[in-house]
Amino acid sequence: MSTTAIVIIVVIVALLVLGALALAMRRRQTQEVQEKRVEAESTRDEARTSARRAEQARLASEEQAEVARREREAADDLERRAAEVDPDVSNDDLERPRSGRDPTA
Repeated sequence: MSTTAIVIIVVIVALLVLGALALAMRRRQTQEVQEKRVEAESTRDEARTSARRAEQARLASEEQAEVARREREAADDLERRAAEVDPDVSNDDLERPRSGRDPTA
């Protein structure tokens, strides 16, 4: 076998090895990109779930605040009725806001 034939065979083998390595690297890169896509989708799902829970908590909080406001109004109405019925409370006491409470709140 001549030296030229050996060199050609070595070059062909080297090119085949380099091609195989390039193909393997490309497949690995594609696999990593796909894994990142899956991870990103999972993270998005988690974010949507968290946002949904936060919205539910916000709505529950607003509902609870509304219930508390109505209860406070009912308590104020009862207190006013009690003051109107109480013979020991004068008309001036009815018109004055109670201490520590903001009548506009």
